[in-house]
Parts: sequence; C-alpha cells; structure tokens
Amino acid sequence: MNTRTNDPAFVSRAVADIWHEVLGTNHERPGASFFELGGESIKAVRLTSRITEELGVEMEVGDLFEEDPDLTDLTRTVTRGLGGPDRLPGSGDR
Repeated sequence: MNTRTNDPAFVSRAVADIWHEVLGTNHERPGASFFELGGESIKAVRLTSRITEELGVEMEVGDLFEEDPDLTDLTRTVTRGLGGPDRLPGSGDR
C-alpha cells in the first residue's frame, strides 16, 4: 500500500472522482445508488477497472449489481480492500 492509499481522505476523494466521471454526475445526490444514477453494465466495468488501476483494489463487476452501492458504501468497500478502517472521514458513527 502506498502513502496516498494510506490516507482515507485521499481514497475518499479518488473514489468520488472516479464515481462522478464514470456516472457523469456533476452534483451530489447523497444516498443515490449506482443504478439510480444511471449505472449499467459498461459503466460497472469502467468503475471497477478504474478503481483497480488507480487504487489497487480488485473489485468484481457483479458486486455492483448485487449490492447497488451508493458512493459512501463504495468508498467503504474500497477502504476495506486497502486494509483501512470501515469508518470514513466525516461519516460520523454510521
């Protein structure tokens, strides 16, 4: 794990950037899931590929279909994949 992926704030920003670029969203819709934001199979492949390439976390496309995560859930999954805590910066005690 490199220094940047040790930083939860960096990981949160990186996942959010990938999420917004792949889904084409320019605004926040807290709690909106992958499919609610127009996610489909090609976008699922792009999202998981970019997370793997940029952050080094292997993700299965099928996980997006089974879990239909929102941005917070996806960020938690990536953080866990990096060996980090489940609690994200600014997420409270959810």
